[in-house]
Amino acid sequence: MLDISIRQLEVFVATAEYCSFTKAAEDLHLTQSTVSMHIRTLEEVLGVCLIERGARKRNILTEEGKRVYLIAKDILSRAEALVEHQTVGEEEVLRIGTSTVPAQYLLPKLLSSFLKKHVRVKYILRRGDSEHVLQYLRNGEIRIGLTGYKNSDRSLVFQEIARDRLVLITENSETFRSFQKVGKKGQDLLSLPMIARVESSGTQHAVDAFLQRLGVQAPNIVARMDNPESIKMSVAEGIGVSIMSDLAVSSELRAGKLLAFPFEPQAEARKLYIVWPRDMLLTATELKFIQHVKAQTGAILLSE
Repeated sequence: MLDISIRQLEVFVATAEYCSFTKAAEDLHLTQSTVSMHIRTLEEVLGVCLIERGARKRNILTEEGKRVYLIAKDILSRAEALVEHQTVGEEEVLRIGTSTVPAQYLLPKLLSSFLKKHVRVKYILRRGDSEHVLQYLRNGEIRIGLTGYKNSDRSLVFQEIARDRLVLITENSETFRSFQKVGKKGQDLLSLPMIARVESSGTQHAVDAFLQRLGVQAPNIVARMDNPESIKMSVAEGIGVSIMSDLAVSSELRAGKLLAFPFEPQAEARKLYIVWPRDMLLTATELKFIQHVKAQTGAILLSE
């Protein structure tokens, strides 16, 4: 019996339809080298060349490739019908982990819109700071993560889904209102007592990197807290200022509980990511969820 996998056929069909290894890799959430490996293995098993490759032209199907493409499409269609038949009435579970900002200001809307389309899907949610979410992924405790931090771990796939500005927030007092009137910016207030997130927070990683670029080596940090709601309450009480995600403080700014001072030039947007283990085979539901998240957020600047 031929040693052919459904995954190999999926990769081949996607590459054939896109006429591109790169676009197929993006659609299937694989690396380009993995796509090439799957197709090369399929060609070796079948003993034919399926795709003409060339540096100066688009990848096109050979005559054998066209024949195999039609057969592969039929096999995948039948396999999908079989899976749908088997899962009718069954619950599908998403195991998701998320850091604080995505959990509070991004995920509820994303899950709500996804679950309306996929009524059989349930989810299990774990929360923690960004470092904890990445560890949950490595341990297999969750299968998809949403974080505000990307590290160099090659065992994980990071895809940017959104961006958010950093702003300096203060209490809404006469002193700070007068600062706003004269046009002070966030960098003008960096010597004030500051409340920061814990060091494993994705937001704090972004803040630390930003302050480093500004040449601020030792900000006057008077407290560290693991909950952004506690930070906002402390700032509102005048304990100190803080640098936070614009997305995280939008409701307090609208209500007049806090004031925000943007940075100029504008603070580089803080990035949010969807993450999963590189060697994990995603289920159809997980793929749909990832595609839904990317379609809804579109890697845009959320606070615009």
